[in-house]
Amino acid sequence: MATRTVCQLLHRRFSSTRAAVRPSAAEILNQRNAVFSREQARQRSLYPRVEKIEVSMQCPGLEGTLLVMNKGMSTPLSCAKHLTEHHVTNSAVALVDGELWPLHQPLTHSCSLTLLTFKDSDPTLVNQAFWRSCAALLGQVLETAFKDDFSVELLSTPEVPVISGAFCCDVVLDPQLDSWTPSEESLRSLTRGAQQLIHQDLVWEPLEVAPSVALEVFSHSRCKQEEVEQKAAQSTKGTVTLYRCGDYVLLSGGPLVARTGLCSQYEMTALHGLGQGPWGLHRRAQGLSLPVQLQAHHTVWRKLRERAEKLVEVQRPAETVTPPSPVDSTPPPTNQ
Repeated sequence: MATRTVCQLLHRRFSSTRAAVRPSAAEILNQRNAVFSREQARQRSLYPRVEKIEVSMQCPGLEGTLLVMNKGMSTPLSCAKHLTEHHVTNSAVALVDGELWPLHQPLTHSCSLTLLTFKDSDPTLVNQAFWRSCAALLGQVLETAFKDDFSVELLSTPEVPVISGAFCCDVVLDPQLDSWTPSEESLRSLTRGAQQLIHQDLVWEPLEVAPSVALEVFSHSRCKQEEVEQKAAQSTKGTVTLYRCGDYVLLSGGPLVARTGLCSQYEMTALHGLGQGPWGLHRRAQGLSLPVQLQAHHTVWRKLRERAEKLVEVQRPAETVTPPSPVDSTPPPTNQ
């Protein structure tokens, strides 16, 4: 009896210590947001005086149009505002000297600029950025949906083509939820969380940073820190790109579209168990969305959704997992 009492006391002591050390989700979001704002202000201070650059437009019907913009301040969206409302509303990403470029990323030199839309003759690059953005939105919802009692660790987002049928976000939920799978109502609740962000039409602000800054941003996530190190090692410039959506900061492997409002029909369709991995029980959240300029009839959407419910297979190098354990459908507490 005495031994059991001591063990219980030690368990409570260590549990309370972990709770005290681990900040709340809101505190983590605030810390990440503060580091992002500080670095953004530092980068803007690198251009204390206005210098001009020339931007040569390459959009259909605008070839040869020359815009004089501000170095380090003007963005592709700034250029679009000098054109028409159509370019402002419909542009999703841009090409700067042939390189895919976020619409809100400042231009740092004279260049050629092409604004890309979902209705271009070849929308491949736009579709890829859109799919990546939808996955980022899903990750944001998952990381902020659960109460502080449940930890959520986002893994690196799989890059899957649009033809796979669903965008994906890999995640490890709190071990307390290892036996849980979402009911239809839980999926609808998470979908509503994404739709709220879409309705707010939030900007995805890009910020290219040194790995040390990104490591500070994700100081509470060893998983994300490892992803930062991997992405920095793969980058020719040795940098990584962060994005901020509202007060949420994320790491992305490629450009995102300009704003959440470009997503229209959006739905989380499934949460599949992938088995035990390095960080715990790995899961794959999946969803389906169409851009605001392209709508689908409800019968077509239903068929697309059925396809998006099926597990999207992604081959990851040097990754082995064991089959998942049985799950139940008891809904956990969420903040929705």
